Amino acid sequence: MRAPSPGPRDRSTVRVVAPWVRTRLRTAPGAAAAMAVLVVFTAYLAAAFPRSVDAYETNGLRHDIRTAIAAESVLEVSAAASGPGVPQAGREETLRGAWVEQAQREITRSLPAPVRADEGGSAYGVRTSEPVEGTDPWLPAPDSLPPMFTLAAQADLDRHSTLREGRLPRADGAVTARTGEVEAAVTAETARSLRLKVGSVVHVPGVDRDELGVRITGIVAPRDPDNSYWAVETTLGSPALVTKPTNDRPQPRYWRASLLLAPDAAPVLLGTTGEPQLYWRIAPDAKALTARDAPLLASRIASLENGPELAELRTDVVGSAAVVATGLDEIVAAHRSMRAAIAPVVTVAALGIGAVAAVVLVMAGGLSAARRQAELALLRSRGGSSLGIGGRLLAETAVIAVPAAAVGLLLAVLTVPEARLLPAVAAAGGAALLACAALPVRAVVRHRRPRPHGGREDLVRARPSRRRTMAELTLLALAIGAVFALRRRGAGGAGGAGEVGGAGEADGLADVDYLVSSAPVLVGLIAALVLVRLYPLPLRVAGRPAGRLRGAVGFLSLARAGRASSSGALPLLALLIALTTAAFGGSVLAGIDGARERAAVLATGADARIGVVGSSPVLPDGLAEAVRDSAGVGDVTAVRVEYGVPLPSDTKGFRTALGVTMIGVEPRAYARLARQTGLGEFSADELTSVGGGGVRDGGSDPGRVLPAIASPAVAERLGDQPRDIQSAAGDFKVRVVGTHTNTPASPGGDYLLVNAADLTQRAPTTLLVSGAKLDGGALRRTVAGFDETSSGAGFTVRLRTEERKAFVNTPMQEGAERIYSAAIAAGAGYALLALLLSLSQTAPERVTLLARLRTMGLTTRQGRRLLSLEVLPQALLAAVGGAFVGWATIVLLAPGVDLVRLALTATSDVPLDGAPLRADPWSLVLLAVGVLGLAAAVSVVQAWWAGRQGSVNELRAGDSR
Repeated sequence: MRAPSPGPRDRSTVRVVAPWVRTRLRTAPGAAAAMAVLVVFTAYLAAAFPRSVDAYETNGLRHDIRTAIAAESVLEVSAAASGPGVPQAGREETLRGAWVEQAQREITRSLPAPVRADEGGSAYGVRTSEPVEGTDPWLPAPDSLPPMFTLAAQADLDRHSTLREGRLPRADGAVTARTGEVEAAVTAETARSLRLKVGSVVHVPGVDRDELGVRITGIVAPRDPDNSYWAVETTLGSPALVTKPTNDRPQPRYWRASLLLAPDAAPVLLGTTGEPQLYWRIAPDAKALTARDAPLLASRIASLENGPELAELRTDVVGSAAVVATGLDEIVAAHRSMRAAIAPVVTVAALGIGAVAAVVLVMAGGLSAARRQAELALLRSRGGSSLGIGGRLLAETAVIAVPAAAVGLLLAVLTVPEARLLPAVAAAGGAALLACAALPVRAVVRHRRPRPHGGREDLVRARPSRRRTMAELTLLALAIGAVFALRRRGAGGAGGAGEVGGAGEADGLADVDYLVSSAPVLVGLIAALVLVRLYPLPLRVAGRPAGRLRGAVGFLSLARAGRASSSGALPLLALLIALTTAAFGGSVLAGIDGARERAAVLATGADARIGVVGSSPVLPDGLAEAVRDSAGVGDVTAVRVEYGVPLPSDTKGFRTALGVTMIGVEPRAYARLARQTGLGEFSADELTSVGGGGVRDGGSDPGRVLPAIASPAVAERLGDQPRDIQSAAGDFKVRVVGTHTNTPASPGGDYLLVNAADLTQRAPTTLLVSGAKLDGGALRRTVAGFDETSSGAGFTVRLRTEERKAFVNTPMQEGAERIYSAAIAAGAGYALLALLLSLSQTAPERVTLLARLRTMGLTTRQGRRLLSLEVLPQALLAAVGGAFVGWATIVLLAPGVDLVRLALTATSDVPLDGAPLRADPWSLVLLAVGVLGLAAAVSVVQAWWAGRQGSVNELRAGDSR
């Protein structure tokens, strides 16, 4: 008996139909969770990239300013203490501590943003701009030259030093230019070197007065010697032996030191020969600076040095004679140059991973649309509009994608602090938008008109439309243009080939040429389209002979591969771009490491370099044999190196002022070393001896000509005719017989290489040591044993491994490398995910096919072989094609990419002449092998799962699969 229908009063008890979105999410919670995880990961990567770039650029600017030499980073305002028309009392008043301190406050307050002062590192006071002579005979005077002193009345000595003995200096009463004696302090190093103690009086010459006495009242120790308070003028903290330029050999030396006066004692400097000068050294505060402040900071510094800000400073604070000097502008310019060089290379990685992520999101939407094809077709057949269906699907995905993107954005903000929020929000929003639109757009496009049921979409039978052909040709033109532009202009688009980004004024990602940086992505895209067009050909060729085989597995696998959907270009595109990006990133990292290894070799010329300094630059007898017996030493090459050898005048009468480096070698040992290091490899026969000794020996032929190998500049200068050379090793003629850019004894410099047997003085000055397992400690102990027996000589030991460790990453270089490492990992992850999505899309159909074939007698082993062979063509195409495309991309783009700025800092003095991009075999092979392995593993798992489920569930009556 039917239940009575509810009346009007019972209408409120009728249950409302559940909303569409909630119903769909409850129907497939696993798919919804997987989509959410994918969007979180993609949104995190999208949001973290601009924040990471902001963070490492900002940290790089702060690091460059913080680690720069204090004398270069401070902003120094200086003015002469005396001027025409100013009375003596007025000049004395302007030198007193109160006036100088007030000027310091006004200067600091008037600094234009973003220039800010670090109060703890700033210094100000009055000093003698010219050193004054210490006239006391008891002062140490090496080479009979008296010491020279800088008298500095620098404020805040008590805050920056620790008192060791005595007390700090004071200015009792009003000190004037006529005061006879003032108090001063010295550092402990100064006191020790110049034999000063508390109570000592140092006398310096006066002007129109008697000598000035400076009484030492205290000995102090700097609390932070690296602070710019002490580091700008190094003699404030420690004395130095300075060489006086003369024609004598050796040149005489004298002491330079500083005496620290009380601030109110500064007027006494007007009565000395030191030409007193007021100064304010403003240490920059980099804590609040960001990378976006760099252009404005450079502009403000230029204005302070010679612009409106300087005019305002002169008018309002320190007078018309004030001068502003700083090296901060060069520091900022070097930062902007490196920033402009790194940004395009980093953009290549970002565009590659962004393209792969977009393809994978579209694939995820396409997989969902394919699985719901019957449902959507049913809705369409029952009157559902495309707009209505698309809106419902958009609501489904938005409920998942928008919160997931917000979570990814939050994770990016938490893990990458101190960066702009707006670019990250835009990037995460773009990922969410793409995730939301993928399913609705695919569904609406596919069901915009009725489709016949059961139509085949074979890849082999597919015929590309004219529209698709035109789109592919357009992409091909873009790819060719991008590759050509990158090879011609470099990745930054502003420099020449071989220069990443140039050294222009581009800042960050804003001025990157994205078309040029997208060249690897475009190459991968074109390769995917070409491979999809060519893919059916080998299947057609292999299908015919496979049909004549006795077994059915081979023919079935080829037939199944040929019946794959014609939309298979999408996973292939994702795999190729991911493999290309990973190969490019791996090659960049390998190129950076290789460039630093090369730079370390250039810095030493061998695995170790032993030299001698001092009055006797010749190595002692027995040192080479002792070093050869040291642990880990494989070979020792002794050479004679003489610097500053003048070249003869050319046809125009000009002469090289600094001269070149002349190297005397034993040809066979040195040729072996050059071959091992890759620095100017040559044949030992090129330096055949022409007879021992030089003209000074008296017994040799004055007309003999020594064969020589030279650097290109020296070879051009000497020409191909014999030329006279005069050196400490002998006088002789040379003829250039070979040219090489580098040589182990003098890498990166101009040199002249001759046979040591032909020299008058042949004693070696340098040892070049080779050894795969060189023990640096044992080598230094061996060399140290000769220090005690070598009069006037000191030895230097430089190891290649230590030079390699010295190439530490700056924050910008480390950030760029971290992004490339993340790009490799993300590319590998997206490639494997794309493969899984591709296999998952056809998994139900393959499992059903396997069940049907098992009812016809197919064994379990044959089923595994069938599924493995079915996925093998596409997986092999992706793996081999990806490796080939990655290699081809690197070869095509290598002339436009130079990794020097990623490997070395702008201040590095290593003469590395370029660091080209080279293919890294591991980056090309590992991921490709991983693709094949994953495809085989998935097919085995699917075969196992199908066997576990049995055939009954898969072969239900009426099932359309």
